[in-house]
Amino acid sequence: MNQELTQLIKMANQIAAHCAPGEPSSVAADRAANHLTRFWAPSMRLQIKGYLLEDGGLLDDTAKDAVSRLG
Repeated sequence: MNQELTQLIKMANQIAAHCAPGEPSSVAADRAANHLTRFWAPSMRLQIKGYLLEDGGLLDDTAKDAVSRLG
């Protein structure tokens, strides 16, 4: 795993954790997916989606759900 992917995983987990505090995880995942779609470059989204398909072990559950919602 390269340093860029490690950083993307960290950011995805942080975004998922802070998108909708106190809301159900499905709401947080939806908001996090929206954030990733709006603010991450396509190459970043492609990397994190690839990571989820290969392993995804370092992504929190809400982050996994958010990444799985990316088109």
